[in-house]
Amino acid sequence: MQLPFQDRLSLPVVAAPMFLISGPQLVIECCKNGIIGTFPALNHRTTAGFEEWVIEIKETLAAYEKESGKKAAPFGVNLIVHPTNPRVQPDLEICIKHQVPLIITSLGAVPDLVNAVHSYGGLVYHDIIKKRHAEKAAEAGVDGLILVSAGAGGHAGALNPMALINEIKAFFKKTILLSGCISTGQDIASALQMGADLAYMGTRFINVKESMADPKYQEMIINSRAEDIVYTAAVSGVNANFLRPSLEAMGITEELWSQSKKIDFGSELDAAKAEAQAWKTIWSAGQGVTAIHDVLPTSQLITQLKREFQSALQAQQENLGKYC
Repeated sequence: MQLPFQDRLSLPVVAAPMFLISGPQLVIECCKNGIIGTFPALNHRTTAGFEEWVIEIKETLAAYEKESGKKAAPFGVNLIVHPTNPRVQPDLEICIKHQVPLIITSLGAVPDLVNAVHSYGGLVYHDIIKKRHAEKAAEAGVDGLILVSAGAGGHAGALNPMALINEIKAFFKKTILLSGCISTGQDIASALQMGADLAYMGTRFINVKESMADPKYQEMIINSRAEDIVYTAAVSGVNANFLRPSLEAMGITEELWSQSKKIDFGSELDAAKAEAQAWKTIWSAGQGVTAIHDVLPTSQLITQLKREFQSALQAQQENLGKYC
């Protein structure tokens, strides 16, 4: 599938919008180096501050293009489309005002939002963990689906990526993004081989110099392996993957994280503040941590991913000669 912005990419990759991790510097470095950089609108505490970030990204990338003569990759914003988020409409209005190229929606696919983004030529990708969610998003007219499979960081699904991608591609003929344990260039090539158009990478971009992650968080990722990832609803009320050592550091035992309901983190906080406080001290990551051993500048990481991706494609070509 030919993507609308394919000529601006050096790798078929979206750096996922990560709560409390992704900010303007990470987005800018991703886009300058040929992959799509994104961030959640809620990573800034106010809509006014969110607009300042959008302006900073636009102006910095415009200056880069003028000085270098190269085209930057597009950037995107994640909007939580849910009645409990009072900022959906004001943040959407900022995106429309500044014609943000890509909107990533979570927790709801709304036709009116899709139409509003389409009105200025923007695209809407929606993340899903199961077929029913994908069908609703397709009905809303989204341009792409982000398939969040088992092992992904954050609010991951529980389905094997091969099963999930085959199930969705049977009825959805637009852009497919695959998420879950994608940490290397070989993983990116594998995602495309399975039928995805773009790889959706989160955890690997926690461990870059430009992320907003606590250095101790990055160190924990380096020291963790796949078996250190715990899938639990205890933190946010919805199943998500977290680093076992960060759960244990907060006194959350296996007995607690095995529960299906959310732990009460303090009645003195409202729901939004409690959620943010929990995610600041209990760190999310996907099973892809097992392949992460360092913290690199974003530009250096992308160069490494390109090299690995090209090597993987060459190996596939060699296999074509061996077996077909």
